Amino acid sequence: MLLEVKKLHATVGDKEILKGIDLQVNAGEVHAIMGPNGSGKSTLASVLAGNERFEVTQGEVLFEDRNLLEMSIEDRARAGIFLGFQYPVEIPGVSMANFLKLAVNEQRKYHGQDPLTAGEFLKLMKEKAAIVELRDQLANRAVNEGFSGGEKKRNEIFQMAMLDPKLAILDETDSGLDIDALRIVATGVTRLSRPDNAMVVITHYQRLLDYIVPDYVHVLYDGRIIHTAGKELALELEERGYDWLIKDFQE
Repeated sequence: MLLEVKKLHATVGDKEILKGIDLQVNAGEVHAIMGPNGSGKSTLASVLAGNERFEVTQGEVLFEDRNLLEMSIEDRARAGIFLGFQYPVEIPGVSMANFLKLAVNEQRKYHGQDPLTAGEFLKLMKEKAAIVELRDQLANRAVNEGFSGGEKKRNEIFQMAMLDPKLAILDETDSGLDIDALRIVATGVTRLSRPDNAMVVITHYQRLLDYIVPDYVHVLYDGRIIHTAGKELALELEERGYDWLIKDFQE
């Protein structure tokens, strides 16, 4: 099993947000997590990635049978966990090329591999940029600086392609995208899915799942996963909303 979350509880400040999450993700699977605002979706992504704002008070998370909660943020990334942000940050003064070369070679060092040469790196950049139709000039600009919303999201998936993670967690990647940008980003994600990696896609909208077809859809409410089903659940949620599931859970 790639990822196993058991009875996970987490707080920020004195507020408990996650109240007993159970989740299992195998290689080759795509999991969608949906739910109302404030249900804990982004918190779950942040906790898995190692955001220190959140304190895990209970539970266990295993990544390839290793205790994920004992790993630093940096080691989680090096080991193959990628978090795509809902609102990607700008890093003025740092070019995409330099940022990614450092990140890729740090990852290779962690796995005992030699760093890429300049030629190898440029070839890899060109190949991966094509997946999300990222223009060459954007790769030479500072990270996300002056990018449109769609360009930032494409850039996130470009970074994901360069780092080739074992587990990608995409937090509302579809937020703020027009139809064309959504298609490009989602198609890029789909092209990066393989039998030896997995994806957890957090979204509010079924439209993203027209492109990224999930094996499982989980509904998160009040810090717990209250229902899990196949891809057809997303269509049902689009039609009926969450109230019917929440009512059943509360009863």
